[in-house]
Amino acid sequence: MPPSYWQKARAELAASDPVMAMLVARYEGSIRSRGAPFETLLRAIVGQQISVKAADAVWGRLQVLLGEVLPEHVLAFDPQALREAGLSARKAEYVVDLALHWMDGRLAPETFPDKTDDEIIADLTAVRGIGRWTAEMFLMFNLNRPDVWPVDDIGIQKAVALHYLEGVRPTLAALREVGERWRPWRTVASWYLWRSLDPDDIAY
Repeated sequence: MPPSYWQKARAELAASDPVMAMLVARYEGSIRSRGAPFETLLRAIVGQQISVKAADAVWGRLQVLLGEVLPEHVLAFDPQALREAGLSARKAEYVVDLALHWMDGRLAPETFPDKTDDEIIADLTAVRGIGRWTAEMFLMFNLNRPDVWPVDDIGIQKAVALHYLEGVRPTLAALREVGERWRPWRTVASWYLWRSLDPDDIAY
């Protein structure tokens, strides 16, 4: 199911922006949540700086090792076992740090509905290996927050250049300014910008 705000956001973006109107008319679908919060973040760490194919292979081996993907299962194995599943030494450290944050309550997903986007980003980026972009993808694709604008995302930079700036890649400051036109639906605008570059549905 699409988020409850999706149809309203589509209509308002299309009414206020001719490019968005074209993209909304062209592409079906919506953003959707993928997996439980811990699994989503663990998978994001696994996939950092490697190809999708390689990430899927490591993820498959990690699932076999862990059984159910839970923080207590991660902590039941030493880092060497995690490395043998395909994680680098650094990613094994990141995965353990994520599990520790989860188990001791420093990351508590039940509190997320009452927190602002910036508060959740601060919580997530306190974990080793989770940067702002990963936190923003979590806000968008797991929590379905409606107004996230990931200016560090290369796909967003390319799509804005293509559709709004005659192919000139924007600076981050320019990208932030462009994004202001789509408040309070910048997540939805981002989804359509990504789709304009890749016809496949997007999920993180």
